[in-house]
Amino acid sequence: MKAKLAALAAAALLCAGCAGTASQGGLSGVIAPDARLELVREGFQFTEGPLPMADGGLLFTDLRASRVHRLDPQGNITTVYEKTDETNGLAYDRSGNLFGIEAAGGKRVRRFNKDGSVSEVTRGDGINTMLQPNDLIIDAQGGIYFTDPGPRPVVPGRKVHVYYLAPGTKNAVVADDRMLRPNGLTISLDGKTLIVADTVDHTLWQYAIQPDGKLANRRPYARMQNIAAGEDSGGDGMAIDREGRIFVTSVTGIQIFDPAGNYLGNVPVPRKSTNVAFSGPDKSVLYITAREGVYKIQTLTRGPERLGK
Repeated sequence: MKAKLAALAAAALLCAGCAGTASQGGLSGVIAPDARLELVREGFQFTEGPLPMADGGLLFTDLRASRVHRLDPQGNITTVYEKTDETNGLAYDRSGNLFGIEAAGGKRVRRFNKDGSVSEVTRGDGINTMLQPNDLIIDAQGGIYFTDPGPRPVVPGRKVHVYYLAPGTKNAVVADDRMLRPNGLTISLDGKTLIVADTVDHTLWQYAIQPDGKLANRRPYARMQNIAAGEDSGGDGMAIDREGRIFVTSVTGIQIFDPAGNYLGNVPVPRKSTNVAFSGPDKSVLYITAREGVYKIQTLTRGPERLGK
């Protein structure tokens, strides 16, 4: 039944509000009119953290089960790490080392070492207590940007943070503390801009990355569409394609924006989507984690040429 709903949802790709770029049942240059959303697997507790592998496979987390799974190119799923303290987002550094961020337990950024051990990377800035860290991305120099939106409910006046950890350091610095619930994040193809989603606010924020990795010039990148005033946006994990388009999870599905922040369209998903990544052959398949399931849809575009997301 859920697979049927997935197909129906994909057939109804929303085009309301598109800037003349979407065609009925598809999105020009992004998703073909006959593309269908497919259910890869369900039965998980809370999927998150999709990360492409070099062979076309995918790593993803089952947050509440504290596991990291691997989806291989043939569609087989195996568990590669257990007892991960609710590791949420995953990322590679440019040497291919795998990092994760723990929402529970140590509430820290961890590195999964190739010998099977785990190393602590940071617990934040050493001043603010990490509340419920969520997602991370690593820049070309090895600096780590990560978010700590805190648990729900949102507490008025409570500061939540976007952090930056410079290469070779242990204590991060607060890069921004003005968002309501900072969540998913990505870096532009040229490495000069950080984009961050907020699960409450409808605005996606962008920042200029400075030579030392710190952030400046906070400004809106885009505004999510077709979400009622007062309703949480559900802005969560993000992906970027080879053309610089941004794909962001939301309460409506996967909203897509061009590099200038113009809304292009939406891919509905039967379950609440949590994160998104390109993998598969030539990074042409968009994978979506959505609560108890993982979905995929073939695209006309490709993910970035850099390692990971």
